[in-house]
Amino acid sequence: MTFNRRALLGASLAAGALVMPRRASAVTAEALFPVVETAQGKLRGMTAGGVSMFKGVRYAYDTSGRRRFMPPAAPPKWAGVRDAYAYGQVAPQMPNSRVNAYGGLIMFDIQPGGMGEDCLVLNLWTKTLDRGAKRPVLVHIHGGGFYGGSGNSPGFDGEDMARFGDCVVITINHRLGAFGYLNLADSGPDFARSGTVGMMDIVAALAWVKENVEGFGGDPNRVLVFGQSGGGAKTSILMSMPSAKGLFHRAGVMSGSTLRLATAEQAQAGAAAFLKQLGLTKADTKTLQSLPYETLLAAQATLEAADRAKGEAPRSFSPSIDGVVLPSHPFDPAAPAVSADVPMIVSTVIDERAYRMGNFNLDEAGLRAFIARRVGEGRADEVTALYRQDDPKATPFVLQARFDSDETFRKGALIQAERKAAQGAAPVWSYYWTRPSPAYSGRYGAPHGSDVGPSLHDVRGGLNETGPVSIRLADELASAWVSFAATGNPNNPRLPNWPAYKVPERATLILGETTRIENDPRAAFRRFWEKEPPRGL
Repeated sequence: MTFNRRALLGASLAAGALVMPRRASAVTAEALFPVVETAQGKLRGMTAGGVSMFKGVRYAYDTSGRRRFMPPAAPPKWAGVRDAYAYGQVAPQMPNSRVNAYGGLIMFDIQPGGMGEDCLVLNLWTKTLDRGAKRPVLVHIHGGGFYGGSGNSPGFDGEDMARFGDCVVITINHRLGAFGYLNLADSGPDFARSGTVGMMDIVAALAWVKENVEGFGGDPNRVLVFGQSGGGAKTSILMSMPSAKGLFHRAGVMSGSTLRLATAEQAQAGAAAFLKQLGLTKADTKTLQSLPYETLLAAQATLEAADRAKGEAPRSFSPSIDGVVLPSHPFDPAAPAVSADVPMIVSTVIDERAYRMGNFNLDEAGLRAFIARRVGEGRADEVTALYRQDDPKATPFVLQARFDSDETFRKGALIQAERKAAQGAAPVWSYYWTRPSPAYSGRYGAPHGSDVGPSLHDVRGGLNETGPVSIRLADELASAWVSFAATGNPNNPRLPNWPAYKVPERATLILGETTRIENDPRAAFRRFWEKEPPRGL
């Protein structure tokens, strides 16, 4: 049989005419590719599904060469219109792999945009470009500790959150590892801020937001900064930075409560080891600015491998106190005064540390041995029984992770929330994510990152699923963040009444198979860890 292509096309068009409206609205290039004027110049973005996206927007200058280890410089201005269609560079870092199944679940191996030192860029999603719209602004800081990740990761895409919450969503890239936190201050005054420049980058991004977000429909006076893991740690530190004062108005710390920083002395000792690995001394510091960034990453990786070989946690260059940019520890001995007026949400998930563990076949004897190594043989039976009673159906692997999570993530989060509440100037709310991830038949329990996708109203990631409970949780958690950004209070019609966190009640929103408010959840474990000395003492 042969076909008359022209007749077939005509028939198709005729059939289409039966269902197409008589007059279709013209789609203009201006609507599909909107242009916004910023203080630096005009940007052209793209619109899809009612959300306009601007990607790879520079908020500060290239950090390569003589700008390496230096504070961020103001972004360049330009004439004409720049396209903001594609992600910008991610900070130099060791590539993530999928050798660990968990790494594949969180998609950290996917960091579009390429790697390089022109990485001080941000991405923005918004439903409206009306300057008078005054929508709340959510600035999301990516996880990955202080060494990896980017705001370009698929797990941090802001499109659906902007649509769901009618808000402006922004993700940012900033310097990491040695490039952001190598403390070279003892090499001379030129490098006085080198141990803090990664955090200074974030402040520069927030300054860009304050100056420009109104043109994208946002309210520069209603800015929420929040993030999970390393993003929560960076948010904790921002709370103590004088230079960040007034650039954000609410803060959210998800599984990243950071109370203390490295001292200058500790950080400079790490820098000395780094220089030695490169065959350099303090006198050669400026040579570091001319070496390929790959060479610096190789030295960083070598030091980390040496730590692992000694059975130690791999060192990670991180922000250190310099007395100026970072004048003190962020939440020790108390919540920082500089951000006393900023309300907070502080949260954890119940089985955080499962993401660092792989002994899924652990048995009951192995669980007891794990606990005994921490608390001693004399208390091992008692403490193992306490954890077994917490969840009789949980695997030994999950209870092992829960024990480690209580000591690390949960203990720090409770201290941070209590110190913020004790300050008495602005409220703090607490939530606890308990719903297990369905990944790999639930073997991880509820691991680190289980709440990241739902917090951005996105359940397509590997730690979540698209069933009704998952969608409900995403609706609830995302609405809390939007309400918090808009009003400074997370309460909204999707949630039960959620009181602020205060002692002794310790009201906590529990996000699980059911969503409820519970006072002092798992109190026996909180009391146990309050009395337990820090690891190694």
